[in-house]
Amino acid sequence: MIALTFVGSAEIRSSAPKSQSARAFAAGRRKRSSTPSAVSPLIVRACRHANCSAISRSSLYPGMTTTGLVPAETFRGESVWRDAPPSDEEIAVRRERWWRPYHDALSGEPARLRAVHPRVVLWDAHSIASVLPRFFEGRLPDLNFGTADGASCEASLIEAVLEPVRVQTDYSWVLNGRYKGGHITRHHGRPRDGVHAIQLEMVQAIYMDESSPFAFDEARGALLRPLLRACLGRALDWAVT
Repeated sequence: MIALTFVGSAEIRSSAPKSQSARAFAAGRRKRSSTPSAVSPLIVRACRHANCSAISRSSLYPGMTTTGLVPAETFRGESVWRDAPPSDEEIAVRRERWWRPYHDALSGEPARLRAVHPRVVLWDAHSIASVLPRFFEGRLPDLNFGTADGASCEASLIEAVLEPVRVQTDYSWVLNGRYKGGHITRHHGRPRDGVHAIQLEMVQAIYMDESSPFAFDEARGALLRPLLRACLGRALDWAVT
């Protein structure tokens, strides 16, 4: 799952998925739809597998296992396709039909918001299974914040966001660990231009079951929500001061 929130005014609209969409994502269902004709003024939202990385000839994580735009395998190494994976021609069609319109719409939001706000924050939210030997050893921390090693936002922003994280004891966390920020965070986070990006990669175990039927856990979600609201609130406070 990926949900993008732009913080540029006194309002943040929730982009948390409903339990049904969370289950659909976790189960790996391939739901395709055309790009909406209108984009929310504050949020560009996309639900897709986190292992569909951005189009790039170079790896975001050199020397580490990564996946492509249209993966042939899940993060656990299971085959995605019943038959042969899409050909290069089919991938090109998918890219032009879904990937490019989405990123074109996304690219316009920072400029639009910067025209009316001095500082804009892009919150790039991901989720992933907590244990994936193919990609990392052991168990991933619960909350993985990424700022591309400090390049995608001002230090004062991430420090403000981490204030409620540092004082809680329910969740483990790390800054710029295994996941430092993907294409969107690195490409759109331009502090010198007033656009600041943070990626949060959460392990799914803190809000849902990671095995079939991949059910959303309301009790775990209820425990997590106040902390996420506090983090986003700190980002909003920072953006409007």
